[in-house]
Amino acid sequence: MTFDPKNHPHRRYNPLTGEWLLVSPHRTGRPWQGQTEEVPRFEVPGFDPACYMCPGNTRAGGQRNPDYTATLVFENDFGALVPGTPEGAIDESALLVAKTERGICRVICYSPRHDMTLAGMEAREIRLLVDLWIDQYRELGSRDFINNVQLFENRGAMMGASNPHPHGQIWASSSVPDEVVKEQSAQSKYTKDNQSCLLCDYIALEYKKAERLVCDNEHFVVVVPFWAVWPFETLVIGKRHTTALDELDIEERDCLADILKMLTQRYDSLFDVPFPYSMGFHQRPTDGESHPQWHLHAHFYPPLLRSATVRKFMVGFELLGGPQRDITAEDAAQRLRKG
Repeated sequence: MTFDPKNHPHRRYNPLTGEWLLVSPHRTGRPWQGQTEEVPRFEVPGFDPACYMCPGNTRAGGQRNPDYTATLVFENDFGALVPGTPEGAIDESALLVAKTERGICRVICYSPRHDMTLAGMEAREIRLLVDLWIDQYRELGSRDFINNVQLFENRGAMMGASNPHPHGQIWASSSVPDEVVKEQSAQSKYTKDNQSCLLCDYIALEYKKAERLVCDNEHFVVVVPFWAVWPFETLVIGKRHTTALDELDIEERDCLADILKMLTQRYDSLFDVPFPYSMGFHQRPTDGESHPQWHLHAHFYPPLLRSATVRKFMVGFELLGGPQRDITAEDAAQRLRKG
């Protein structure tokens, strides 16, 4: 019998983290009798007087939003990190170990409209958001106690977003988070071993294979990575080697806005719902080092498994052993291309 990755169980390696994924494509035809989700079909108003992100409204901390017309950024009233945390540590026999963490958390409103999404925004509106991301990365990263700036968005109640107003978050921390450390280590090793960039080589290979490409433009490409864990996970990668958002030129900023609109529209079209996801950029830490091995990219992690009502959970073997998926990256890419 000859191995067929479309039908036989196999493991796939993630070169960005050094971890393995179990793929079981033969299980895609199994019947589903598990939990299903209700899909909300109600109309979201353009303005909600109770929303703490809408223009002119008062936030939980008592501050009043300006009557903004494009984007808005403000300090998170309930931030997971605060800048004034005193230094301290616990270390008992190297078994009970803890260290204090300083940081800054901010909220970015993408639009003054309460009913908007990235998919519904014009590319020129998303471009203003790209500029704001870059400004925030530079400003926060320049602070001496900030060593990493994480930009991310949780879209939809299914992903823990309690407010439908289009928004993302910034968690700027004094330490570099583990997922960033994993990718930094993997990219450094690859560069040392191959004298080239991991993601530059990867997108060249994906173009050659043409199996997992979703969409592209002049400066960015979207793929379902070969090692994808989530059923419709995607990776947005810059074609030019840049280490962070602040290195993008004018045309690349335009293209990043364009590719984000293209991708999110495909997500919404695939299941005919405002598609839930978590997304975030991985880029050069702001610890003062140049980090030439870093290649700017963004991850999209959508939880829907096979329909708008069936959700992907991490349970059982995935919690105790390692990640597993049934839908192959090639199948997911084909579905996303069709939209």
